[in-house]
Amino acid sequence: MVVPSQRVLLISFLLLLVSTTLVHAKGNKPKAQGGGGGSVDGDDAAAGDNVDETDDPATQGGRRQLDHGPVTYDARSVIINGKHQLLFSGSIHYPRSPVEMWPDILRKAKRGGLNVIQTYVFWNIHEPEKGQWNFEGNYDLVKFIRMIQDNGMYATLRVGPFIQAEWNHGGLPYWLREVPDIIFRSDNAPYKKHMEEYVTKIMKLMKDNKLFSPQGGPIILAQIENEYNAVQLAYRELGDSYVQWAANLAVGQNIGVPWVMCKQVDAPDPVINTCNGRQCGDTFVGPNKPNKPALWTENWTAQYRVFGDPPSQRPAENIAFSVARFFSKGGSLTNYYMYHGGTNFGRTSAVFTTTRYYDEAPLDEYAFQREPKWSHLKYLHKSINLCKKTLLTGIPGTQRLGPDTEVRFYEKPGTECAAFIANNHTTLEATVNWRGQNYLLPPLSISVLPDCKTVVFNTHQIVSQHNARNFVTSAKQMNWEMYLEPVATVEQVPVNNRELQELYGLLKDKTDYAWYTTSIELGPYDLPMKDTISPVVRIPSLGHAMVVFVNDEYAGSQHGTHAEKGFVFEAPVKMKKGTNHISLLCMTVGLPALTICILAMKDSGAYMEHRYAGPRSVTILGLNTGTIDVSANGWGHRAGLNGEKLQVFTEQGAQKVQWTKATGKGRALTWYKTTFDAPPGGDPCAIRMTGMGKGMIWVNGISIGRHWMSFLSPLGQPTQTEYHIPRAFIKPKNLLVVLEEEPSDPKDIEIVTVNRDTICSLIGQDYPGHVKYWDRKAGILQHAPGKSLQATSLLNCPDYKKISKIEFASYGNPDGSCGALTMGTCNAPESKKVVEDLCLGKMICTVPLDPKLFFKAGDPCPVINQYSCLFTQNIAKLRNTQTPAESLGFKTLPCIENTKSQHFYISDTVIPKLARDHRIEQAPQLDQLQEQSFGSMHVSKQTLDANFDTMHAIDT
Repeated sequence: MVVPSQRVLLISFLLLLVSTTLVHAKGNKPKAQGGGGGSVDGDDAAAGDNVDETDDPATQGGRRQLDHGPVTYDARSVIINGKHQLLFSGSIHYPRSPVEMWPDILRKAKRGGLNVIQTYVFWNIHEPEKGQWNFEGNYDLVKFIRMIQDNGMYATLRVGPFIQAEWNHGGLPYWLREVPDIIFRSDNAPYKKHMEEYVTKIMKLMKDNKLFSPQGGPIILAQIENEYNAVQLAYRELGDSYVQWAANLAVGQNIGVPWVMCKQVDAPDPVINTCNGRQCGDTFVGPNKPNKPALWTENWTAQYRVFGDPPSQRPAENIAFSVARFFSKGGSLTNYYMYHGGTNFGRTSAVFTTTRYYDEAPLDEYAFQREPKWSHLKYLHKSINLCKKTLLTGIPGTQRLGPDTEVRFYEKPGTECAAFIANNHTTLEATVNWRGQNYLLPPLSISVLPDCKTVVFNTHQIVSQHNARNFVTSAKQMNWEMYLEPVATVEQVPVNNRELQELYGLLKDKTDYAWYTTSIELGPYDLPMKDTISPVVRIPSLGHAMVVFVNDEYAGSQHGTHAEKGFVFEAPVKMKKGTNHISLLCMTVGLPALTICILAMKDSGAYMEHRYAGPRSVTILGLNTGTIDVSANGWGHRAGLNGEKLQVFTEQGAQKVQWTKATGKGRALTWYKTTFDAPPGGDPCAIRMTGMGKGMIWVNGISIGRHWMSFLSPLGQPTQTEYHIPRAFIKPKNLLVVLEEEPSDPKDIEIVTVNRDTICSLIGQDYPGHVKYWDRKAGILQHAPGKSLQATSLLNCPDYKKISKIEFASYGNPDGSCGALTMGTCNAPESKKVVEDLCLGKMICTVPLDPKLFFKAGDPCPVINQYSCLFTQNIAKLRNTQTPAESLGFKTLPCIENTKSQHFYISDTVIPKLARDHRIEQAPQLDQLQEQSFGSMHVSKQTLDANFDTMHAIDT
């Protein structure tokens, strides 16, 4: 197969694509409390999985299966109790999910093949005020670590204290900012004093609870600092000495496990320097000493989002490729950041970061298994574990097989051998011969051969099922009441400072909101004489957002962005003779946390104590007497809103104000209140904020985070529309309160339940069989008796439900992605009946790819090419929008007829997958691409140019 560019998609024929609808199976086991549903996964006996006998102490399940004892390392790997380890880790942050969801999340992580859970420790939630510690509820770090162990996994503790994590202030408590003479993350005495007290406190807590591996606990690694190299140069020699001091502080804790520093090339001995990124198999410079192992502490499973962002994706195939490459090159630990992102409840997110965090992780925000990502990585782990002993003890070798192909192998001569055969070309498949056997490799893929002969897994060929997420309306057109937040003036907030105060210092991270008030006297000759002229208020601000009132009337709002926090508010206003009140409601949207933009220092981890926000000046233009600067006119300042002070979002507080019926669009800065019944069933819940602008949401007095529907992405859609309401927050009757900063009407707000009950399977005839049916016994690779070596379509229902309807089935050349499928030009008429006979009424079913099952009346498309066809019709799916491909400028090219081939590969989501798999940075330069041909079809550079930009933005 020859593909001229990643800007076209070549789709093979003869695939089985099945879409189903599910219903609950009566009388079966209910779902675990608190989280999203899970599949009756291949780990369950009913699915026919084999016991994994790969000598992995953390994959057998149960607390007693973990090896405990001293933890050391050498150049090959981390060593636990004298045994070298391959470690598959996932980041799960305890404060981003209610404690009721932890068991379900950790169980799914374990079933996904993980043997380590990584978490940060969040200083600002544990010590919000100096000396006042909180380890209760979902801040119970000890409980979380113990639960990891109870699920048969190890733990990595990233202490920070600066953690980034897109968390408010990078995890540093606000009070630290007000310590005299402090400079964060530097060789600065005040900072080092408080950092040492904090680190020592956390380490003592872990020791007292016997949570380190030498004590019998699960913690095998700890991290000090976080990506400090990104800001180290800003501190010059004080940065260099700080790194040394931080390493000595960590090692001096004597916890009995190794310490790491991520993205710290000069990590002092014995601290291990580790890699963060998407492609550490290619980008990591390696350990800085020959006795240290190659560890990957952050393998980004997608990209976190800020308000105003378009959707971001990272396909399962790309993650699997990067992990297989890393382990093939001698890596021994990868950590998925995030494995479950969860929710930034309340005001916990960093500047402009959405409430939803890493929803594209293997476990989505609601703790559902995102398929095929979750299962594809699970099977990757299984395939690498089948190579474990050989990887850890064999002699490595590399052989170039072609310009873009290579094999990396580990061998113990005469006994064991394991190999990874790679095709590094991003668009062309390849057939290679190694040791007398031919292997077909799809583009940008690695095949895993645990015995150097048998392909048990290919990173590009997904045999796992797919699913699609559904939001089902539970309550809408609710009865809303409203309460107008009083607009503060100098009468309520008297002048207390001549000039405008800095916003961070005014708020002290207790609220997002602060009032700035002043007044100005105007005479009859100050005002414009013409009705066509109005005074204009101009307010440059350092961020983040602002609502302006003049004489109690809404004048408008403005905000910055994640990239540029500052903005200038300008709007015409109505002024009168006499006293005029100017009221500014200034807002933050999280405190800065990121360690990027070193030169601009806009949002970095350097000198965070010197970041500022809020209005810089206020001037009035268009008056007869000229422009007036009122910046030093004398200003009143007050942090917080009246509704916050009264806690009108609680049952008790709501009774302290007068509510009226909400009709139509309300004034800016309005509180809305209603009630709703608990949605039936056990599915996770969310609120869809259609029609709203910006503000915050409370359910039964608990803030579920900031909403921002009016900040649209370049695609013209809100970055986040649904906001998670955990079942743990829901009662039979529920109080819902929304603070809305913009003129809005709540009539279209909906309570929805969430499921992933749409499941699909897309399998190609040349795909390898399920790796789950392979095992290694006595050093010999063996296949489970009675299980097919060929690929089969295996469907597993979530939450013990049964398949109630086959919505779509096609054996031929179907089109589309899971949840949006269409027939192609070739289809076996028996397809749907075959699948119905095999699957209806079952929780689990297997459909073999056997032409005899489907071609009862002969091959329905004998003259159609069984190799290559380009589909671009009606498959583009943008966020919340389905758009015909033709309207996006795509071209529809015909299939090639009369061409036969033995090999092909299949896309799981057609063009969306193309845009995900072959990212622009991986593509060959288009200006180097001449008109090329494959088969009898030609695709020109101009055609590719016309189609690519839209394809790159497609979201699956």
